[in-house]
Amino acid sequence: MVSGKPSASPVRGTPHITTDPAHGGRWTSLRAGGREWLWHRDEPRRPSVVPGDDFADAGGLEECVPTVRGVPDHGDAWSRAWRRDGDTESVDCPDFRLERRISAGEGRAVVGYRLTAEPGYRFLWAAHALLDLSEGARIGIPDGAPVRVYPDGGDGWTPAVWPAVGTTGGLDRLGPDDGTAVGAVVSASAVYVHDGPAALRFAVEAEGQPVSIALWRNLRGFPDDRPYRSTGVEPMLGRVFDLASAGDGDAARVPRGGEVRWRLTVAAEAQAQTGTESGANQ
Repeated sequence: MVSGKPSASPVRGTPHITTDPAHGGRWTSLRAGGREWLWHRDEPRRPSVVPGDDFADAGGLEECVPTVRGVPDHGDAWSRAWRRDGDTESVDCPDFRLERRISAGEGRAVVGYRLTAEPGYRFLWAAHALLDLSEGARIGIPDGAPVRVYPDGGDGWTPAVWPAVGTTGGLDRLGPDDGTAVGAVVSASAVYVHDGPAALRFAVEAEGQPVSIALWRNLRGFPDDRPYRSTGVEPMLGRVFDLASAGDGDAARVPRGGEVRWRLTVAAEAQAQTGTESGANQ
């Protein structure tokens, strides 16, 4: 299924990203710090999806744009074939064009994005990364960050502050399966994921646009008929899951020049270096 290739030759300590342009541009591998971080599941529908299909969750990292929830399900880009031209990958959707360029070096990978559309076009974007984490994994975001907690699959949310202990029992820790599934959008631009001796860091930068970290903590609470365990840690543009429910300032907006650029940085770091960033996780 993988038709992509690593973004750069392996360098010690530098993340390697493998993508599959033919199948939605999905990231099929993220190796960093001596381990694979992306989680996968067998989903026979995934290779043959077409635009408008219900989301086919095969794991990895999906590019969700212009929405995550709502219509189209998980956005319009994951179900379309992308193209590779040199070191740039792109997809054309009805209302926009999305390009990305992945580079790696000096202990990090940087993904540069460019979305072009009519001025005023509003959108959400999420790097919908489903991670292969143990029950003891911890999510590092500074204490006190505003959180919007989504208790179910709808667009209603409850305000909280990180790590939202009173609302969720603590979003910073996973733990064993308990039959729950909860989403959250945190007002933060960076997140650490600690799992044993390894730590992964995501950071998103977008001048003049709202940025957040979305979380999906599914401890075998979803879907109702055949629940499974999955954990999403998702840098995003926007502050809600469903574009249709976005209020003022909740979505990215294309300016007069007709394009929005942003950058996602991925790095593997020693856990001892992350103490000041982990907030309640220490």
